[in-house]
Formats: sequence, C-alpha cells, structure tokens
Amino acid sequence: MGIGSNRVENFECRETVLTIPAEAMLPPPPQQEEEIHKVCLPPKQTTFQKLKHKLSEVFFPDDPFYKFQNQSWLRKVILGLQSLFPVFEWGPGYTLALFKSDIVSGLTIASLAIPQGISYAKLANLPPIIGLYSSFVPPLIYSILGSSRHLAVGPVSIASLVMGSMITEAVSYNEQPTLYLKLAFTATFFAGVFQASLGLLRLGFVIDFLSKATLVGFMAGAAVIVSLQQLKGLLGISHFTSKMQLIPVMSSVFHRKDEWSWQTIVLGFIFLLILLGTRHISIKKPKLFWISAAAPLTSVILSTLLVFLLREKAPGISVIGHLPKGINPPSLNMLYFTGPQLALAIKTGIITGILSLTEGIAVGRTFAGLKNYQVDGNKEMMAIGFMNMAGSCSSCYVTTGSFSRSAVNYNAGAQTAISNVVMSAAVLITLLFLMPLFHYTPNFILAAIIITAVIGLIDYQAACRLWNVDKLDFVACVCSFFGILFISVPMGLAIAVGVSVFKILLHVTRPNTIVLGNISGTQIFQNLDRYRDASRVPSFLILAIESPIYFANSTYLQERILRWVREEEERVKATNDSPLKCVILDMTAVTSIDTSGIETICELRKMLMQKSLQFVLANPGGNTMEKLHKSDALERFEFNGLYLSVGEAVKDISSLWKRLP
Repeated sequence: MGIGSNRVENFECRETVLTIPAEAMLPPPPQQEEEIHKVCLPPKQTTFQKLKHKLSEVFFPDDPFYKFQNQSWLRKVILGLQSLFPVFEWGPGYTLALFKSDIVSGLTIASLAIPQGISYAKLANLPPIIGLYSSFVPPLIYSILGSSRHLAVGPVSIASLVMGSMITEAVSYNEQPTLYLKLAFTATFFAGVFQASLGLLRLGFVIDFLSKATLVGFMAGAAVIVSLQQLKGLLGISHFTSKMQLIPVMSSVFHRKDEWSWQTIVLGFIFLLILLGTRHISIKKPKLFWISAAAPLTSVILSTLLVFLLREKAPGISVIGHLPKGINPPSLNMLYFTGPQLALAIKTGIITGILSLTEGIAVGRTFAGLKNYQVDGNKEMMAIGFMNMAGSCSSCYVTTGSFSRSAVNYNAGAQTAISNVVMSAAVLITLLFLMPLFHYTPNFILAAIIITAVIGLIDYQAACRLWNVDKLDFVACVCSFFGILFISVPMGLAIAVGVSVFKILLHVTRPNTIVLGNISGTQIFQNLDRYRDASRVPSFLILAIESPIYFANSTYLQERILRWVREEEERVKATNDSPLKCVILDMTAVTSIDTSGIETICELRKMLMQKSLQFVLANPGGNTMEKLHKSDALERFEFNGLYLSVGEAVKDISSLWKRLP
C-alpha cells in the first residue's frame, strides 16, 4: 500500500494504478489489498503562462477569437468587420420578405415610441422635444452596432427618473434651463463612455453587482415614485414638488388641493383606465398586442382633439404647448467639461449608464432566448455606449432598450434591427412635419401613458419568490424599495447594492462547513443532515469546506473546525462510541487557497496532533494542490496525510490501524 509515501507526484502520473471495485465495502476485508490512487500536481506552467490563462478566463470566457483560427486573411477581415458591426453579418442575407416584417414592426413601435418619448422627457424634467430627438438618432446607431434583432431603442422610465432626480437636486430646469440641458447631455456622454469602456475592456461583470433582487426592489420603488409624480398631471396641479420621496410628493398633492382641476381629473382618469384596460387585454391575449401598442398614440390623438375642441370651455387643462420643428440640433458645444457641476454630471452618467445597460442587455437576452439566438453582452455594451455618446452630441439624453417597446417589436414580427431604422424614419417625419399637431396635447395623457408603462415594473410575484428562496435577497429587495421611497433614488440603489455586497462578504468570510457520512454499501460520502442513509464512520470525523480558503475566512474556518472536533469528542463520550482518531478534510469544493489558508491548514494539523488526532486532506484541487506543494506544507503531513478521495482515505487508514498492535 502507500505506507512510507505521501503519494504526491507530478502531472506525469495521469493514469491510476488500479481501479477500486464499486462493490468495495467499508472497512474492506483484510485479504483485499488495493493500490491507492496517487494525488497529482497540475502541469508545470511559467508565471507568464498562468497570468495569460487567468486573464483569458477573466476577460475572454467566450473565446471570441476562436472563429479567426485557420482562416484566410480576407476571411479574417470580414469576420472582424462582422464582430465590430453586426450589420455586416445579417445584412448580406437581407430580403424583401424580412423588410416587410420590419416595416410593420417599426411603424408599430413608432406609434408607441412617439408618445413615450415625449412623456419620458418630461419625467427627466427635460423639454418634450428632447424625448423625440432621443427616439431618432440612437436607434440608427444601434441598428449598425447592436447584436439584438428585437431590441427597440429609446428613452426609458428608470433612466429618465434617475437623471431627472439627480440633476434636479442641484439645478432647477425652470431657473437654469441652459445649465440643466448641459448637465443632461454631459451625463449622457459620460454614460456612453462608461458603457463603451466596459464593452471594450470586457468588464461586463461590473454590472453584475446589480443583482436580480436589487433590481426587483429598485424597479418597484421607482415605479411607485414615478406614478405618484404623475399625479401632478392627472390632477392638474401647477406648482408641484421636484423631490422624489414619498412624503414630499404626497404632501405636495394634498397641500395643493386648490389647484386641482376637475376637468383634468375626469379626462385623465378616463384615459388612464382605457390605457390600463388595453394593457390588460394584451397581457391576457398576446395576439392582441397591437391594441396596447396603438393605445398610447391613439389616446394622444383623441385627447389632443378633445382639448382643442374644449379649449374655450375648459381653459384650465394644461397642455404641452409649442414644440419646435426640425431634426436634432447639434449639442457638442453644450457638453460641460469644466465647472463646479462636472462631478454631478459624471456621477449621474455612471449611475444612469449602469441602470440603462443592465436593462438593455437583460431585455435583449430575453427576446434572443425566445428566438434561440445569442446576444453578445460586450457588443451590446459598446453599441449602447457609442449610441449614447453620439446622442449626447445631437441633443439626446440617455437611451437604451425598452422592455415595453421591445415586447411590441417582438410580437409585431420584427426580424432584424431595421425595425429601429423604420421607427427612426417615422420619428423623423414627425419632427419635420407633425410637431404643430402636438400643441394641444394635454399633460394628463402623458401622465397616464407613463403610469401605464411603469406599472408593469412592480413584480410582486418575484418578491414573493425571493422570500421563499433567499431571505437575504429579499432584504436587499426591500431595502432598495423603501430606500427609494423614503430617502432618494441613488441612495436606495446604493443601500441595495450594499446589502448585496454584504451578502457576498458574508458567504466569503463565513463559508459553509459540513460533516460527511458514508452511504452504506458505497464509496459516496454526503452531508449527514441531508441524507438519512448516510452514517458516521467510527473513529473518523469527515468535514467538508464549501468555499475557497482565504485570509478573510481562514481564522473562522480554524475555529469552526476545532469546534466540530470538540463537539464530536463530546458526542463520542456521551454515546460510548469508538474514540475519535482521525479528522479528514474534504477539499473538493476548495477552489483556491492563499498563504493565510495554508498557514491555517498547518496550524490545524499541529493542534490536532497535540490531541493525538491524525489530520488528513482529501482531493485538493489543482490550484490548491500546487500552492500546498510550493509552500512545503505537504511535507509536514508525512505519509498517509493526502488522498485522492475520502473513500480511499477511510479505506487506507482503517486497514493501517488493523495492522497496528
């Protein structure tokens, strides 16, 4: 057997000496002598090779260069263009039949994008025309750079809310409209730079800190605040708070009762019920999606006509007013790169950039999954980033893929990103010729459209699932929700991210340790608390660690393992069971270890030796094994201190004990 050897060899020992029969029982009969598998070190690599492999795994997990292998020079150029500009990938195969589908879907989402663009611009405290500008240029950029066939690009409620609330805290549009516009365009520019940088540097994992739980609470809280803010338009209030917290908003509603307009209230709630009704119909019967898609524009037309006819009998109804005709004016000269508010623009840009990027990629992947094609996250980051950078220079604010418009785009039969081009063309015609028609569009219809759009962000079923599955995730969700309602939008988001990071730290610093038992008649060892068939192996305490061993958790693990040993000794004493002789540490789930972890392993061995207990390691991973070997920690374990599996450790040590007097 392995007596006299620690059974550690270099990577050449790839083949095992003898396979242990599956029917082997614990302990084995004395006459059955079997070779024990050797524990191999990973292949030798230089520091450069290790660094190269690590960087490749971190930044290129999808191996984007594989398709360039064994290709001609011309083919590599074509593949490079397709990688940078996805339009070259699907463009050559574009047909008239696809164009017909894209025209229908593009016109359909345009009917939704025009009223939503106007509404969301007001949500960001920007002139309504900015919302239409933002529905014209960015979709054109995305159609060239984007990899999603169904993503409908334009302003969205969450980014509009965050931008409006953050800039308004420092600058009022009514008092300093030029500065406000400069900050909005500059924030959009920095949002684009941040987004494109994440894509170019392949740092998409940064946005993963916005967990699903955080987003569920954030979206719900933002939806509530946005809806309450629309009471200004639904009630006809002229002087309304610019704050985004629940208490100031409700206080402003009830302290301004003298400004309530009964005509606005009646018409506003009638149209709101109509819009909610059409939304409900489309949810229940997806084939009737066109009803909810056409409802906003139809409502705008009807309400505008109604207010125009009643303009003398009901002069108190607030309307949009004059909107300038023409395409986007350049705004490069309005970018704000010096001055006291630059930090605010950068902060607003980064936060809105993260939120819009998260929403856009999530929406794109959702519909890509339905049609069984892939959306490249890094390409999407670059596409969204570059379109926001271009938008900031053409009087646009932050845009991304909208879930509501993308759902309509998908249901309308969109085949490629040309549907975004068709939508932009429809918006262009509106900007050039139809702007005077929006003069009498009432503000209450914009409020009703916004409420209808954001109410779907309140996902109470997802919150219930979080409660059932993970209580800490539910806490993050609730913190995000109430933080937005009672503190502020950025602080609510920060609190939720903080709770999520705390959860990560909790798992890292307090990893799970379990006691394993043998399932009778097998070489399988599983958690004693989970499997009734698992039973303790006499004289052995088998522990498993389910995390890497780092400086952050090494002290905790040492204390916890010693506690397991103490509790096992107390159990043995209370039950008169076989005395504890050996502690086996199953390192299967220990993916990595640092110097503090190695020191902890050595300290544990020393402490257990003082208790006359043998300490054994089982199945350390390649990275862990290499570091243990280089630190000379394995030499301290002498013979019978390292095994390929828990089963072999128990078998070998048990047979050794039987040989001893």
